[in-house]
Amino acid sequence: CSPALNDPEPSVSCSEGVFKCPEDQLPLDYAKIYPDPELEAQVLSLAIRCIHSEEGCRWSGVIKYLQVHLGTCAFNVIPCPNRCDAKLSRRDLPDHVQHCCPKRRVKCEFCASDFTGEAFEGHQGTCPQESVYCENKCGARMMRRLLSQHTLAECPKRTQPCTYCSKEFVFDTIQNHQYQCPRYPVPCPNQCGTPSIAREDVPTHLKESCNTAVLLCPFKEAGCKHRCPKLAMGRHLEESTKTHLGMVCALVSRQRQEIMELRRDLEELSVSSNGTLIWKIADYARKLQEAKTRSNYEFFSPPFYTHKYGYKLQVSAFLNGNGSGESSHLSVYIRVLRGEYDNLLEWPFSYRVTFSLLDQSDPSLSKPQHITETFHPDPNWRNFQKPGAFRNSLDESTLGFGYPKFVSHEDIRKRNYVRDNTIFIKASVEIPQKILA
Repeated sequence: CSPALNDPEPSVSCSEGVFKCPEDQLPLDYAKIYPDPELEAQVLSLAIRCIHSEEGCRWSGVIKYLQVHLGTCAFNVIPCPNRCDAKLSRRDLPDHVQHCCPKRRVKCEFCASDFTGEAFEGHQGTCPQESVYCENKCGARMMRRLLSQHTLAECPKRTQPCTYCSKEFVFDTIQNHQYQCPRYPVPCPNQCGTPSIAREDVPTHLKESCNTAVLLCPFKEAGCKHRCPKLAMGRHLEESTKTHLGMVCALVSRQRQEIMELRRDLEELSVSSNGTLIWKIADYARKLQEAKTRSNYEFFSPPFYTHKYGYKLQVSAFLNGNGSGESSHLSVYIRVLRGEYDNLLEWPFSYRVTFSLLDQSDPSLSKPQHITETFHPDPNWRNFQKPGAFRNSLDESTLGFGYPKFVSHEDIRKRNYVRDNTIFIKASVEIPQKILA
C-alpha cells in the first residue's frame, strides 16, 4: 500500500492497536507497510488536467507539477492577503483588494485622509472638503464645510420669515413683499404724528383715531353735507342741533311714507288672485268666546282678487252671529274693497259668490259634507258698486253682503267642521272665461 499522493504520512486508522486501510477499512499490519519509490515515481508521472478545469483552466501536465501550477493558477481559491476573511479565486483577488476589501487602505481624494475600505464608506458623502452644490438650487458650489453658513446667511434662495407678519418667503423676494405686507409699519397719511401704523390698520386709524382726518357729519344720512377735521366735529354738532333735528324729522317722515308703500306693495304681492279664498281661523274656541263677550265682533279675512288685475274682495265672519243669527249662528259676509285695477273693470260687481264651511273629516273614511251657500249680487245694492275713496276694509258703515244665519252653532258641532280648534271658510267667485282671457 502506498501513501496517498501529496500526503506527508500514510492515512491509516488505529483502533485498539489495529491499523485499518483508509480505503476499504480492512485491518493492516503496520510492520508490512513500506514506501514504494518506483510506484510513487510511476504515479507522479501520470498525465492530469488542472482540478479547476471545469471552471475554465486549460493547464494539463503530469501530477508531479500540479502543486507548482496551483501556486499560480488563476482559478485556485486563496485567502485575501489583508486577512478580511474573504476567500476567492486568484484572478478575482486584485479587484477585491483594490475596490471591495473592507480592510484595504483608501485615501480620500478631497481631504487626503487615509481610511480602511470599511471606514471610507462612512466618510463618503460627509467629507467636509468635498465640493457640493447648494441644496436650495441657487447654483452656488462650495466645500461641504461651508454649506451650512451659506444656507443660513448667504443663499439668495433661502427662506426667511417677514419681520412684520412672520410669513415665510424666499430671501430674494422678501423685499418685494414688504411693499405689500399688511403689517408693514407706515406713517399716517394725514401726518397726525402717530409714529407707525400697520398698513392694514390705516383705514381704521383714519376712521377712529386720527385727529386730523376729515369726517363727514354723522347726520349725513339725514342730509347734512358738512365735513371737517375730527377735532372740529364736536363744535359743528353743538352749533347745528336745531338744523339736524329738522333734517331727522324730515327723514323720518320720508321713511314712514316709504314703509307704508312697501307694506301696501307687500300686501298686494301676498293677495291671492285666482278667485278663491280658503280662510283658516285658528284658536276657534277662544275667538268664539271673545265674540260672545263683545257684541257684533267681526273677524276679517286676508283680501283676495277674483282674477289677475280683477276685483279685490274680503270675507268677514261673526263667530257668534250677527243680526238675526246673533248668539246662535256663524254669520259670513263678503265685501268689495278698493283695488289697484278698479278703473279697468266693469261695475257694479255682478259675479256669483259661493261660501263654504269645509268639513275636515278624513276623505278615506267618509265623504266630506261641506256646508255651502251661493248668491248672485244685486247690481242695485250699494255693496257692489265701485268703491269710493272713503271706503276701506275697516269701514263698518258699509257692511258686506252675506248670510247672518250661515251655519248654526249646533250644526258646527256635528261632524268635523271644527278640528284641532280650527275652522276653514272657503269663498269663491265664478268669473267668465272671456274676462280671464
